[in-house]
Amino acid sequence: MKATITVEQRIIELVRSLPLAKQKQILDFAEFICSQNKQKDTLNPEHKPLSALELAGNLIGSLDIGGDLSLKKHELKNQNPA
Repeated sequence: MKATITVEQRIIELVRSLPLAKQKQILDFAEFICSQNKQKDTLNPEHKPLSALELAGNLIGSLDIGGDLSLKKHELKNQNPA
């Protein structure tokens, strides 16, 4: 009978077989993945689908461009004639 091995056990086996520098790289990567997961949970703790408006909600109005954005292209063009 073949014994089953869990993902966690396989990861441990592989990490133990690597030099310390490579183990530290794996640790850094695992911490990075955990931080991404925590950020997603913070943004959407109920794990419900979010609209683009909900995702960008805290960014809306965060830039003070002074004036109508549709006119900026013309203003820049007049400042730097090509």
